[in-house]
Parts: sequence; C-alpha cells; structure tokens
Amino acid sequence: MTRLMRDFASTMHRQAVPAVSSDVTFRSRSFPRYRLGADNQVVELKDSAKTLPIKEMVSRESAHVKEQHRRMSVRDLASKFEQGLATASKLSEEDKLKEAASLEKHVLLKKLRDALEALKGRIAGKSKDDVEEAISMVEALAVQLAQREGELIQEKEEVKKLANFLKQASEDAKKLVEEERSIARTEIENAKAAVQRVEAALQEHEHIARASGKQDYEELMKEVQEARRIKMLHQPSRVMDMEHELRALRARLLEKSKHSLQLQKELAMKKKDEEDMSNLYELEGQEFLGSYFRIQRCAHKAVELSGCSIQWYRVLPDGGKRELISGATKSVYAPEPFDVGRILQAEISFNGQKFTVSTSAPLEPAPGLGSFVEALVQRHDTEFNVVLTQMNGVDQQIQSIHVLHVGKMRMKLCKGKTTIAKEYYFSSMQLCGVRGGGNAAAQAIFWQAKPGLGFVLAFESERDRNAAIMLARRFAFDCNILLSGPGDRTPLGT
Repeated sequence: MTRLMRDFASTMHRQAVPAVSSDVTFRSRSFPRYRLGADNQVVELKDSAKTLPIKEMVSRESAHVKEQHRRMSVRDLASKFEQGLATASKLSEEDKLKEAASLEKHVLLKKLRDALEALKGRIAGKSKDDVEEAISMVEALAVQLAQREGELIQEKEEVKKLANFLKQASEDAKKLVEEERSIARTEIENAKAAVQRVEAALQEHEHIARASGKQDYEELMKEVQEARRIKMLHQPSRVMDMEHELRALRARLLEKSKHSLQLQKELAMKKKDEEDMSNLYELEGQEFLGSYFRIQRCAHKAVELSGCSIQWYRVLPDGGKRELISGATKSVYAPEPFDVGRILQAEISFNGQKFTVSTSAPLEPAPGLGSFVEALVQRHDTEFNVVLTQMNGVDQQIQSIHVLHVGKMRMKLCKGKTTIAKEYYFSSMQLCGVRGGGNAAAQAIFWQAKPGLGFVLAFESERDRNAAIMLARRFAFDCNILLSGPGDRTPLGT
C-alpha cells in the first residue's frame, strides 16, 4: 500500500520513518460514516438522498399521531400510543448505536491526526504540504463531527421527550379505557336490573288482571242468573209466551230447511245438466301462433254447428273482461299476433242455449318468430310473395302471384311492374289475420289499404303471414299509428 520516493532514499532509514506515499488522494472531502453491524462489525453507511433525518421522522410521526387522535376510539388510541412508544424505544437504541459509532470516529480521527503530526516532523518538501493539507482536512472533519454530535444530542433529547410523552399518553389511555370499561359494565348491569324489574312488574300485573277478570266474570254470571230467576218468578205469563214463540220459530225453521234441501237438489241437477251440455263441443288445435282452432262435436246429442251461431273472444289470463273478435263467426279461427298471451274462447248459441269452449292456457308465440321479425326490421323494405284471393269482397277467379312490400313508411301491392295499391300508414288502414276460411286462414291476412279498397292475401307459410303482420304494425307504431283489424280495441300489448 505504501512506497518510498527516490528523493528520500538517501536521507531516511526505512526502520526509523514509516513509508508514506507522496501521491495520496482522498475519495471525498468528508469522513466516511460507519455503524456497528452484526457480530460488532463496522459497516460503512452509503449516502442516500431518500433517507430522512431523525428529527423530521419524529415530527412527522408526532403530527400523524395528533391527527389520528381526533378520529380514533379510546382503544385504538391506546394501541397507537403503544406503537409510538415502541418506535421511540427503537429510535433510542439507534441513538445509542450512533453514539458508539461517534466515539469510534473521534478515536480514529485523533489517531489519524497524531500519525499525520508525527509524519509532518519527519518529511519535507512537497510531501510536507500534502501532510499539512491532510491535517487541515482531518481537523475540518473533527469540527463537522462535533457539530453532528451536537445535533444528535439535541435530537436525542427530543426523542426522549417524545418517548416520555408517548409513555405517559399510553398510561393515560389505558386508564381511560379501564374507566370507560367499568362505566359500561355498570350501565349494562343497571340496564339488566331494570329489564328484570320491568319483566317482574309485567308478570305480576298480568297475573292480577287475569285473576280479577275471572272473578268479575263469575260474579257477573251469578248476577245474571239471579236476575233471570227473579224475573221468571214474577212474570210467569211472559215465560209462556216466549216458549210459544220458540215453538213457532222451530216449526218455521224446519219448513225452511226442507225448502232449502229441495233447492239444493234442483241446483245440483241443473249443474249436472250444464256439465253434460258443456261436454258437447271441444276445441281442436295446437295452442301457439301459426296454428288454427276448429270447434268439434264430441257427443251425438250435440247440435250441428251449421245450425248454430258462433262468436270468438279474446280473454286476459287474469280473468278480465273478454274482447269480441269482430268477424270471427266461423267454426275455424286462425290466431294472429294480437292473440298471443290471451285465452281464446268460442261461444256457441242455439235456441237460447249457450255453450262455451276455450283454450286451456294462454296462446304461446311461434318459436323463432321474434328473432325473424327483428332481423326484418333492420331492412328498409321487405317483400313477401302472396296470392290475391279477394278484392273488395269479390273472389278472384285467376289467383296469380303478387308481391307485398312492407316498408317503414308505407305498404305496396304489385303484380310485376304494375302497382295495384300503395298507401302510407294512416289511421283508416286496417290489417289483421283472416277470421275464418278453413285451413288456409292461418296463411291469409285481410288488408284494407284505404276505405273502399280491401284485399285478402294468402302467403306461402304461416311464418311469413305472422311476420308481415308484426312488421307492418311495428312500422306503423313508429309513425304513431295503431294498425289493427276491424272492430279491434287498442291492444294492451303486441
């Protein structure tokens, strides 16, 4: 680590003067900091810009404790004080370690200065100037170390004060917790005693009330019986009259009972006849949109449907008022989208007698029809191939294929390039399923484009027919028009 210069080789002995290099350079202008680590080993501390002074850490911790003191409960406050006390103890231990390290620094600086002083008297020239500069640097380091020790002593005093304050506060918090706990226990015991007293008073009051009420009732019964006995002794004729009245009432009651039994027998016979009559007809068909219903005879004594009058109705599932379906007077009826969610009912009349048949459950929607209509709504215009079967109530001899356009603003019926009808959605326009007409009714619609111009159109399938009705009503509703059939009320739902 050291070497001899050629200038001093002839004037100094190696054994008398320790060898010192003339080109010694220091790594920094300040003395390095050390602390004792594990197994009493000296560990060098590296400077870090992020390390905060102990004074600043203590002030931050104090401010944090004061801020939390206003929001914490007594138990949490005691816990925080204990944590602060532990932190203060830890800081005190760190100060002790720093004090030991400071003592070691003083010893090292003194030894270094003595060595440099001894070396100064033994050398001359440029090396002596370097030694003097090193001595001045050591003295400056000693002054800085003394100032640092003063600051550490002051911080140590503050830490001791904070530790004492936290210790006292912890003890006060513990005392306060114990006082609050004893007060709470006392209040709980008082509350329990009060509840027990109230329960005992209620039981006693209830017992007294029961005993008093029973006694009053018995006394009242005795007084009533005594009064009746005295009255009967003084008014024997009155008692005889009451007995005659009772006998007359019993006779009348017996007569009424016989009459009631006779009426019940007649009512049972009438109900039996009605049940027998209600089983004369039944509805045939599947209960979902896209099918059709047909009234069938199921007994030989049932009257032929050709000689009866028929009327179909829509009924809400909750038993509300039924709605007449205008024009549905045939034995066959094909449901339309308005009928979904409702019970269909047919009334059969003959010679003043009425028979009713209905579906067993509300009508279900057709599978996949909703998603198919939603896909068509995205288009501006949808075309359906139809056959014109009637026009203004007149059957068409030549049933050729036409195209029905259902648009967002209007409907149009064309045959090739010829436009037969083209009308915007208006309040006079009507659209519904054909109400009657046999098996083909499930694929046909009635469309009144305007007053005096009506068509009966047959589609290729039941799905196209119901999709066209739903699509046209959807577009009409967007134009603030409720598109329905003849005589239909405003629907509750589509």
